[in-house]
Amino acid sequence: MLVWLADFSGTFPILNVFRYITFRAGGATATALLFVFFFGPAAISWLRLKQGKGQPIRTDGPESHLAKRGTPTMGGLMILTGLFAATLLWGNLRNPYVWIVLMVTASYGAIGFYDDYLKVTKQSHKGFSGKARITLEVAIALVACGAIMQYGPPSISSGFAMPFLKELIVPLGLLFPLVAAFVIVGAGNAVNLTDGLDGLAIVPVMIAAATFGFISYLTGNAIFANYLQIHHVPGAGELSVICGALIGAGLGFLWFNAPPAQIFMGDTGSLGLGGLLGTIAVATKHEIVLAIVGGLFVLEALSVIIQVFVYKRTGRRVFLMAPIHHHFEKLGWTEPQVVIRFWIISVVLALVGLSTLKLR
Repeated sequence: MLVWLADFSGTFPILNVFRYITFRAGGATATALLFVFFFGPAAISWLRLKQGKGQPIRTDGPESHLAKRGTPTMGGLMILTGLFAATLLWGNLRNPYVWIVLMVTASYGAIGFYDDYLKVTKQSHKGFSGKARITLEVAIALVACGAIMQYGPPSISSGFAMPFLKELIVPLGLLFPLVAAFVIVGAGNAVNLTDGLDGLAIVPVMIAAATFGFISYLTGNAIFANYLQIHHVPGAGELSVICGALIGAGLGFLWFNAPPAQIFMGDTGSLGLGGLLGTIAVATKHEIVLAIVGGLFVLEALSVIIQVFVYKRTGRRVFLMAPIHHHFEKLGWTEPQVVIRFWIISVVLALVGLSTLKLR
């Protein structure tokens, strides 16, 4: 919204600063941080009052988790509200990619909210029907991918970019929406599976957001994209503002989610943020890079898939407990050890992902 002030830069030259994506991304970060930080306590009190017993805790999990009973969930509402407020204030609302990403984020957040609502009201781990949930997620992702194809450069709009290879893109044609939808749905559910310990999901999400904020800026800039020999996507640079808003909202949320957590993110946040990252990866033609940068999320998802697959066929467990962060808890790692070590892994993977920009 504030970008429109740049139209008056002829009269007031100082307003020209609102044209710069970097300035607006910084403004979005600060706005989202302050929004969540100041409104967070009231939101937590309200959610605790409404939810009563809070999120149900699994009795088959680590015993230390039983102390978390009564902690409210749906903290994703705080993150998404701060993210949307900052993006609508600092983003260029004429940019179609902004609305596509916000649509996916809001829709996935709504699915997660309904799932959290069912779990809290029923005090059960069985929330929204898995099949119905996946069906909705796929439908939303397909619409988003169709829109991205519509607004993307015709030469690459239906292609799949390969990291480490100069300007190589695999043409998928009509299969592109299906493959890209898999990326978005997979990202949403992988982040959802990672959200099992205090602070475990939000920091890797912020690390991925920072990485893709940088990638979005470079992809949207013709000069940088040409120099790095990556695919130029006009308008994609504006997604840096959304990434900045996510980082700010995430930092504000982490203040309350740090151990011992005052509130949990819930599916409301994890699904919405995962869908956001997946959509940005598709829009910037860096889908495979997301699997590298978000390798921690991939590992968490694979641990569940492998555990279920092997157990159904052999009756044996590969891991002591899945997702894999619980496996390490069962091995004797303390919760802070698991969380901080997984943060370190996320930083390393982000650096590997960024290296794909230059190693071509």
